[in-house]
Amino acid sequence: MEIHIDLTGTRGHRDAIYRQLRAAILAGRIRPGEALPPTRELAQRLAVSRTTVSAAYDRLTAEGFLTGRVGAGTFVTASPAERPSPVPDGPGVRPLPEWDAVPPPPAPFAPAPEFDFRPGVPDLSRFPFDTWRRLITQRLRAGQADLMTYGDPQGHAGLRAEIARHVGVSRDVRASAAQVVVTAGAQQTTDLVARVLLRSGDLAAVEDPGYPPPRLVLGARGVRVAPVPVDASGIVVGAIPAGTRLVYVTPSHQYPLGLSMSLDRRLELLDWAERNDAVLVEDDYDTEFRYTGRPLEPLHSLDSRGRVVYVGSFSKVLSPALRLGFLIAPPSLVPALVKARYLTDWHAPNVEQAALAAFMAEGGFARHVRRMRKVYRARHELLSAVLARDFADFLTPLPSTAGLHLSAASAADTGPLVRAARRHGVRLYSLGDFGVGERRPGLVFGYGAVAAERIEPGLARLRALADEGAA
Repeated sequence: MEIHIDLTGTRGHRDAIYRQLRAAILAGRIRPGEALPPTRELAQRLAVSRTTVSAAYDRLTAEGFLTGRVGAGTFVTASPAERPSPVPDGPGVRPLPEWDAVPPPPAPFAPAPEFDFRPGVPDLSRFPFDTWRRLITQRLRAGQADLMTYGDPQGHAGLRAEIARHVGVSRDVRASAAQVVVTAGAQQTTDLVARVLLRSGDLAAVEDPGYPPPRLVLGARGVRVAPVPVDASGIVVGAIPAGTRLVYVTPSHQYPLGLSMSLDRRLELLDWAERNDAVLVEDDYDTEFRYTGRPLEPLHSLDSRGRVVYVGSFSKVLSPALRLGFLIAPPSLVPALVKARYLTDWHAPNVEQAALAAFMAEGGFARHVRRMRKVYRARHELLSAVLARDFADFLTPLPSTAGLHLSAASAADTGPLVRAARRHGVRLYSLGDFGVGERRPGLVFGYGAVAAERIEPGLARLRALADEGAA
């Protein structure tokens, strides 16, 4: 263990070593059971006599902080009650006011609720653990030194090539690997695009209701964010304020309503972007899982003028913990986006990128998508059937043919029901949680994290709470 001890300006070296080690143990910086450096080694490091270090260790041993084991070394014993770290008396440095409006990160859900209807969470029990372990191990055993050093800010070349091939085949997104930038997901993509295109005070637009994190990312950067209503055809283009420089949309599977943007509305939005010299950030976050109907072409495929940044993620397909996503940008934007990625966190994890590239190249990713599409389709159909059967008196499911969630409109406020459900082990969200201006009443049911056999019991508990008056 490397222990920092400062003897600058001190005369009583023994006492200084004793005090600093004791403080570190009390504060929990050195934990019970950890070994201290041998007295000879620490003495050499501090340029003091071994007797000085031994005397400090002896005093700590006598007070019960340390114990010696013959032939093994000196170890910290069970820690006394920890003392809080000192807190500055003054107010400290204050962040920019924009951060006051940003809510704290969500708390981890551990343990998971009994009935987990959170949207956007895949079935992690079906993650291909054995295959992933093999792919990671192969990369490490190969001793590829290039994977253990700093990587390319644009992303692993093999992964970028596989992403370009995947979206070209599965989504008709025509792009080269040179247009792909590997990211940590939609939030980082929004941040990168804002860094290279927007200044503080510029205007951006988001769907209302919509996915909250991009709106919060933009607001935290000092960008003015305008909520724009969504109707049955998608974002209402005529309601986008003049002067808007960026529009964040989810046209293939609107989040959270679940509808698809009509072709006419897509063309109208692209024409608006060209006339207003604006960029469209198209988040195509979960349309690998489409169950019925022919998907409409992405905005990116219809864009002939370089106005669309296309966003994808592996969080919904594989696991949020991978923190791997991608953007596909017009060639004019790629160099600046790569620079922004380099300045923020340099690059995504190299080993995981290489493993994912191999997983896609050998066909494992496509097979996993096909398997999970069947699983999620069955859950989607079951959830739809139970809602139609047991909740028709106050919930109207909204049309949705893709993804990992299903929304239902309500005539009454569903906030009390959501809060009661969470107290009783049923985790879900109110449709109003995703609104900025108008808070639509309704519920959002995710079915990625809840097993098929848990859907009916979970909805039965929700129904019972509604009957008790929680709705």
